[in-house]
Parts: sequence; C-alpha cells; structure tokens
Amino acid sequence: MMMWSNFFLQEENRRRGAAARRRARGQPKAQMTPEREGKIKLALLLTSVGATLAVLAVGTEFWVELNTYRDNGSAVCDAAHLGLWKMCTKRLWQADVPAGRDTCGPAELPGEANCTYFKFFTTGENAHIFQRTTKKEVNQAAAVIAVLGLAVMALGCLCIIMVLSKGAEFLLRVGAVCFGLSGLLVLVSLEVFRHSVRALMQRVSPEPPVAPALTYEYSWSLGCGVGAGLILMLGGGCFLLLALPPGPWSPLCPKWGQRAP
Repeated sequence: MMMWSNFFLQEENRRRGAAARRRARGQPKAQMTPEREGKIKLALLLTSVGATLAVLAVGTEFWVELNTYRDNGSAVCDAAHLGLWKMCTKRLWQADVPAGRDTCGPAELPGEANCTYFKFFTTGENAHIFQRTTKKEVNQAAAVIAVLGLAVMALGCLCIIMVLSKGAEFLLRVGAVCFGLSGLLVLVSLEVFRHSVRALMQRVSPEPPVAPALTYEYSWSLGCGVGAGLILMLGGGCFLLLALPPGPWSPLCPKWGQRAP
C-alpha cells in the first residue's frame, strides 16, 4: 500500500512540474516591439548629436574672443581666445583684419599664436590676459560643472545602450533623467563661464604697463555648448515620454490606448 501511495505522489509531482513548464512556455517574456525600438534609436540619435556638440564645446578654446582696438599706430594688433582649459594670445596683421572692423580679429586669422593651459588647475595661480586677471574660482567652477555634465551624459548613453541590448526598459527613465540633467549642467556651465568673463574684464591690474582697451565676443565653442544643452534636454524629454505608461496618453493617442493591456 505504501508503494502505491509513493507512486501516485511522484506521478502528481511530475504532472505539476510539466504543467508549470507548459505555463512558462505559454507566457514568454515580453520583448520590445520593433516600432518602440525604432523610436528609442531615433531619440538616441538625437542625443548623440547633442553629446558630440558637448564634447566639441568642452574640448575647444573658442568660448570667448578678447580683441584690442586697431588704432594703435602699429601694423599689428593683439587678440586672444580662451575656453575652459586653455588660452591663446595672437598677434595679427592689421592688413588681414576685415575692413570696417574697429577691433582686432577674428581670432581665427593667421598670426603668431601662444597657447597655454590655465595654471589654476595645477598650481592654483590666476592667469593674466592683457593686464587683466582671471577669477580662478569661477573658472574652476565652470570647468567642474562641464565635466560633471559629460559624466552624467555618458551614464545616460550607457543606460540606453543597456535598454537596446539587454531589454532592460526600466533603465529608460534613468537615461532620460541623465540626459536632461547633463543638458542642464552644460547650460549652467555656460552661465558660470559668462560670469568669469565679466570678472576678467573688471579685474584690471593697476601696475604698468597700462591695460589696453578691450572688447569681447562669444565664439562658436560657446554656441556649440548652447546647442548641446538644449538638444540633450530635448532628448531626455523624448526618452521620458517613451518611458511613461501608455494609459495617461490614451485620449490623445488612441493607438497606444489599444495596445494597453
């Protein structure tokens, strides 16, 4: 009698295991649809444009141009351009400066250039440009915020790559927050840099020689930074919309509402 009871118990366990395996096969793991994957790739392409512009802006030194006036009684004039890390002073021939321009420049003109990295990242010394002194704390803050923005942007790229390669869609919201935050940090870095330029123009050295009159104009690197910040924030918004459940958007998007379980 004990033998038959053990036999029936084993048979029941076998049937339960087979039923569990059939249920598991009948309910496969949800996979990303090609349409949704295409939307995520399109948003990633948009953010990659912003990432490229951000790296280009942070890595170049054409954030602002400092120009002296041309009426100095000489055949040459001085100009400078600087960014987060490096400063370049140039001596330009006045004959190369466009006619009708009162100041020396633009800095892209050929001339004798002298480029140096800022020492306040290594020795803590301020830089001196045309008898004016930088405010190193503000410059350092702009650089740190920009690097932090690039780091958060890289984390967002990693999250979206994991979504596409491993199907970890819960990382979509994390990537959206990272891209939005990185764009905001890039824009904040630009604003802090603007304050550093204003501080530089006001910190005139009283020691001889007399500081020349200067004008300044923002250049293409800063424009790349503005575009990068806006595009990264837009890309973060796109990823956030893709991460939201379709339910709240049913009245506006009937197709999404039909797909909702």
